Amino acid sequence: MILSAQHILAYRMTNLLLGSREDRSPADVVTWMGAMQAQDLASGEWSFGVRCAGTTQVDIHQATVDRHILRTWPMRGTVHFIPPADAKWMLELTGVRAVAGAAGRRARLGLTDKVVESAVELLASSLSGGRSLTRGECVALLTDAGLHTAPEHGYHLLWYASQIGVTCIGPQVGKEQTFVLLNDWVPTPNRPSREEALATLAVRYFQSHGPTTRQDFVGWTGLAVGDAKQGIELAGAQLVEVETIGGPMIFSAGSLDRQPAGSTSTNGLLLLPGFDEYLLGYKDRSAMISAEHMNHVVPGGNGVFRPTIVEKGRVLGTWKREVKKRHVNIQAMPFEPMTSKQHKAFAVASAQYARYLQLDLNLSS
Repeated sequence: MILSAQHILAYRMTNLLLGSREDRSPADVVTWMGAMQAQDLASGEWSFGVRCAGTTQVDIHQATVDRHILRTWPMRGTVHFIPPADAKWMLELTGVRAVAGAAGRRARLGLTDKVVESAVELLASSLSGGRSLTRGECVALLTDAGLHTAPEHGYHLLWYASQIGVTCIGPQVGKEQTFVLLNDWVPTPNRPSREEALATLAVRYFQSHGPTTRQDFVGWTGLAVGDAKQGIELAGAQLVEVETIGGPMIFSAGSLDRQPAGSTSTNGLLLLPGFDEYLLGYKDRSAMISAEHMNHVVPGGNGVFRPTIVEKGRVLGTWKREVKKRHVNIQAMPFEPMTSKQHKAFAVASAQYARYLQLDLNLSS
């Protein structure tokens, strides 16, 4: 059997946990997904909300406080939510290339290795004993020590300390990011062998994003091609290759036993955050959106993804929100005029988002 374009979308929506909002916890979701894009916190939190029935934004924050989910820079030098116990091995496995490239960036920023090492030591000592500091407090600390002397220095030093596994991002305090010591925050990390880690990452990616290609796996993880290939091979019978209209693709053997998404997401309508794995998890996004419309999602290819309206697995437009004290304004920006049925579905999806924020809804569609 050759999977059609519709089958590819249906399986992806199911595997990305977008087939239905079930009674899942944030920890369940991130463990299944392996990692979830989270450089924009509000988008990252809604990625959980859209997958977990009855979850509010307060619940997602609490999951961070309770150490059920964690934000750091495990892959591609970009912030993700990941299972806390997996932070160490993921940083060691997929963060190594970002660390290797840091020397060149430091040279461009005018930072010496000695300054960077001193900054990491200062952060480690200041955060010891279970303490946390806001980003502003960390930058002030580095500035007072003469280690932060240019606008871009602070971000690089904080990023590097987390990238090498000394610190990680703690729970938000108001609108401010905080930092904690990773060893304090996760005292009993998982420690798989390198081979076990490669296999685990491959299984988690393809079970949650498949069917898709090895090239997409390489793009998602930032692994070298040889390492990605080895991870797939080490996964053994847990992964299978299938023929699709787009060529050979890989997904979890368990997906063959699951009915792909039908009555909920593929026939209904979803409001997804801008940085959701639905688009960010793939290099080739042609199954979900045309190249023509992709420019509406990422204007000018600037890397900033707008929130998307998804129907039957295809992106039919973008949406924007404006959060006020007691209500949220939501507006649809479809690529083509929406039908009456689509307007009604958009209203239902918008109400779901407003309930997640625990705010009233003002709708413009």
